[in-house]
Amino acid sequence: MADFGHELWFGAFLTPDAAGHHRIVRQAVLADEIGLDIIGIQDHPYLPAFLDSWTLLSTLAGRTERVRLFPDVVNLPLRPPAVLARAAASLDILSGGRVELGLGSGAFWDGIAAMGGPRHSPGEAVDALEEAVAVLRALWTPGDEGVRLDGRHYRLDGARPGPFPPHPIGLWLGAYKRRMLELTGRLGDGWVPSSGYAAPGELGAMSEILDAAAERAGRDPAAIRRAYNIEGRFSGVAGEGFLDGPPAVWAERLTRLALGHGMSVFVLAVDDDRDLKVFAEEVAPAVREAVARERARGPRPDAESPIEIAKGAPARAVLDEATRPRLPKRDIAALPPRQQANGRRLVLIHDHLRGELTQIRDALEQVAAGRSDAAALRSMINELTMRQNYWTLGTFCASYCRLLTTHHTIEDEHMFPMLVAAQESLAPVVARLEQEHEVIAGVLTELDAALVAMIEDPDRLDGVRDRVDLLSDVLLSHLRYEEEELVEPIARLNLDI
Repeated sequence: MADFGHELWFGAFLTPDAAGHHRIVRQAVLADEIGLDIIGIQDHPYLPAFLDSWTLLSTLAGRTERVRLFPDVVNLPLRPPAVLARAAASLDILSGGRVELGLGSGAFWDGIAAMGGPRHSPGEAVDALEEAVAVLRALWTPGDEGVRLDGRHYRLDGARPGPFPPHPIGLWLGAYKRRMLELTGRLGDGWVPSSGYAAPGELGAMSEILDAAAERAGRDPAAIRRAYNIEGRFSGVAGEGFLDGPPAVWAERLTRLALGHGMSVFVLAVDDDRDLKVFAEEVAPAVREAVARERARGPRPDAESPIEIAKGAPARAVLDEATRPRLPKRDIAALPPRQQANGRRLVLIHDHLRGELTQIRDALEQVAAGRSDAAALRSMINELTMRQNYWTLGTFCASYCRLLTTHHTIEDEHMFPMLVAAQESLAPVVARLEQEHEVIAGVLTELDAALVAMIEDPDRLDGVRDRVDLLSDVLLSHLRYEEEELVEPIARLNLDI
């Protein structure tokens, strides 16, 4: 994948509920004050309980100073593009160049038709959006003559361009299906999917369609901004959802999207002030730091495959959500509490491993600060639960099976065969997890080698740090995937792991 290199933006997706208008303004001001980069407002003009998006965006522009604003995304069938061009440019002027423009081809056609708008077929909606892009750009391009465009859905018959936005307003298209993704690749400045309609594991395949279309059009795919509307829950331990857990878990998962798929704008659906602050003050800085650290390394010969295993799978390949098998799951909350607790034992086990990883990082910083030595760090790593299991059993699987509440030793062949025997469809997931166990074991071996090298030459600390970063990337991603795929089946099947 190309190095997208866009500056990371973090924002708030605020619901334009008319009854909560005081809250919306307060949270927009808060977002501006705590350093968020952008505010998105959905546009559903047919909903009587919602404020008009453009009126709200204008109000928010007047109450904020630095945060960017955008409709996320405009309902194009009810917003004629010629008028929209004037409105967006005007708001960009009045806000000091803080407007981007999300565009949607339309949805909820009964509501649109009830407001007097057209009822497009899917193909017509895409064609209309393409014409709208041409109208918008034509009216933002200075010229002495009137613009003439003769489209099937939109026409300009001598309209004069202007006013002109003080900065190039990005046209970010909400796209999920092939034709819309291809249109985004050919013409869009940005892409705006939402996690509710495009799960993280689906982004890779969508990106490939978009990138291929951009290349066919002679464009650099890396120039296209990728924004992601997200939702989640902050909690003490990692849960089942993609964004369900403490801020560190959020940061790890969003970092993977930034590095793996080029996502550079994360807009959180939020109605709670506390969540807004946690996102801005804990998650955003952690993601920025992790992404900056990775990009600062620059291209390396081993960047794509730092560790090779017998099956030929590169270490970072385990982070590719698009290749990980996924199975439909039922609602774990519908199960009896005892079964829910049984399934979530796996999370408790993994929390122990996450804690050990934190110990490694702390010890590394002590070595860097001169308060400890490499030999002590190596000794500590060799005493870790996951390390002991690797050397004694030859696989990584046991580290997830042994650390149960009873602390009894369970053979590494126990949990996975039991799962497949109880539900045969889990076999592809188990096979992938076993492969990832081998990769992680290889990363640990490389880390040990780097520590030996540092003992001989203290200046080789960066090599250890690289291996620890790689271990963190791969292990945390693996633990999340295993929890997402196995917690519910373990609970539902009532297995004693």
